[in-house]
Amino acid sequence: MKKRIINISLAAVLLVTVNSSCKKEFLDETLKTQRDLEFYKTDAGIQQLVQGAYHQVFASQFNGEMAFANMCYGVDEFRVGGDPSNGMYNSYGNTFGPIVTANNGNTVPAQSQWDNLYLGIGHANIIIQNAEASASTAPAIKATALGEGYFFRAYNYLRLVSQFGAVPLVTKPVEGVQLEFSRQAPKDVYDVIIADFIKAASLLANTGSPAKITKDAANHFLAKAYLSRASEINDSWNAATKAADLAAIGPLCDAIIANHALAPNYGDLWRYTAPNGANENLREVILSAQFTSDLTATGVNTQHLYYASRYEDVARMQRDLTGDRPFSRMAPTYFMFRIYDLQNDSRFWKTFRTKHKVNAGGGPVVNGDLGIMYVINQPGDTRYSAAYLPNSVVYAATGKAIPHVHVAYVNGSTTDGAFYANNGKFASLSKFFDGSRTAGFNDVDGLRDITLARSAETYLIAAEAKIRLAKMGTGAYTEALTYINAVRARAQYTSGENRSAYYDGGAAPSSNPGTVPPSFFPENSYYESNNIPVTTAASTPLAISNIAALPAGDEHIITTLGLTATYDRMLALVLNERSRELAGEYLRWQDLSRTKTLVSRAKAFNIDAAPNIQDRHNLRPIPQTFLDAIKAGGRALTSAEKQAMQNPGY
Repeated sequence: MKKRIINISLAAVLLVTVNSSCKKEFLDETLKTQRDLEFYKTDAGIQQLVQGAYHQVFASQFNGEMAFANMCYGVDEFRVGGDPSNGMYNSYGNTFGPIVTANNGNTVPAQSQWDNLYLGIGHANIIIQNAEASASTAPAIKATALGEGYFFRAYNYLRLVSQFGAVPLVTKPVEGVQLEFSRQAPKDVYDVIIADFIKAASLLANTGSPAKITKDAANHFLAKAYLSRASEINDSWNAATKAADLAAIGPLCDAIIANHALAPNYGDLWRYTAPNGANENLREVILSAQFTSDLTATGVNTQHLYYASRYEDVARMQRDLTGDRPFSRMAPTYFMFRIYDLQNDSRFWKTFRTKHKVNAGGGPVVNGDLGIMYVINQPGDTRYSAAYLPNSVVYAATGKAIPHVHVAYVNGSTTDGAFYANNGKFASLSKFFDGSRTAGFNDVDGLRDITLARSAETYLIAAEAKIRLAKMGTGAYTEALTYINAVRARAQYTSGENRSAYYDGGAAPSSNPGTVPPSFFPENSYYESNNIPVTTAASTPLAISNIAALPAGDEHIITTLGLTATYDRMLALVLNERSRELAGEYLRWQDLSRTKTLVSRAKAFNIDAAPNIQDRHNLRPIPQTFLDAIKAGGRALTSAEKQAMQNPGY
């Protein structure tokens, strides 16, 4: 059930009321609606604080380009799709640093993520303080609010330490103006994060998911925190905690998995039909950022804009609601085309849109014919003569030439990059498409939820912990396969399944669809890409049994990266599996940073990042606005002191 979110600003709860000294009787009045700080110690006040924090911590980050710029750009999965508004976050070029030089009004400032996370921490600290001080007669309200407060603080600090390393620890509400801060070591920050998640799990019930934070949600992120603390980026100091952290992850994950069964079909996760529809409430989903058609209650989700390829700027096509409004920020790299078993793994075909209908028909084609097709073939395929084949490929179902065909590998080529020459044209990741928008095809106000945690990731957290334990001499690498194979089994095509059937949230009905014909096409390019006979048989099982001979896609990545040690190969496998399962879900930058694989993978698979990325980019720069604002002993920091507080290399 979606609840109305009230965004209570930090300033509002810190205001000090000043009484007027005016003596005139006609100016005297009793303000019945005024609330002093004591209100926030009541049940109603605490609940309002919590509701505001849900919006600030979970939802606000998805209104704009901050989330994908900081969490999806500059990795192996995605690059700039056509519009470079935030291209510096992908390329790590000379306009990226403590100050980000804006390309235009859409560019995300360097301080946006930092400020957003600390505002969330401020909300959390106020909730914790008031819940602790409350004399509530409803312990469930007090305990739940306190658990939510601890979760919010830990969640924000986990993101902060993952992005910036050492950061200021603020665990009490800030009263008045405070300008003196120092950065605490990651070890100290993780101590707070883990203690807070443990407290949250002890206080929260397991009801209300995915709209509400539950015990399972707290334990999912606790497992992530343990895994992050045990990861390579912290190896200079984590020896004392690593073994215990990794040992704790398995039981946590097993308990969560028992309560959150995987959806039977991977496509179920993305079969969005309406706000608060079935796909948003699948048992697999542990926690989500809530949006709804009441935009005054939950704010705006704009993520549907950014992964969409341009389709409306070519002959026989026009913009419509089902095709979305294509801001064209995020294009898949060839890494995404190589890691899947494209014949047997359904996940690629259920999350990338590869066909569009003609919706501005003319000449030999009419509305409803196939208008655009992306062929995701494999190296060495000789069937297609060029990367772009207008009116040259015939669609078997109608016998008509397709106006626009784009091909990944041409004339037997084994070289990646044919799509890159045609800027703004690519197979779109469609996990966030939203046809339910109500103001027409130019509307940016998305209504669908954003998944923050689901149990498929819980499986892969457990798998990675098993791999790390095996490296330490506890257990065997093959123990990870139980968890990996569970996720892969769901990815297989089942007997009787139509492998070319396709659905995404762009086709969700709107109350204001307009008059433009839809460009959504309920079919993918599975058969044109794979060149196999039509079949409804179950696909070949994807289970991995031999860690010395991993699937072809994984072996390609491993060979490209030059990995030979068993641990490195298995870590690569689980990172690849995370991409296959979780591509685009705002997790990738942190995963590569914490495992210190960001540089090698971006160099190998992201042509924009490859020339510039360096080891310093495993952490973000501390924003210059913060360094310029703070003081030491009542005075502004010197240039040397600012440099000393900055992350190395910036």
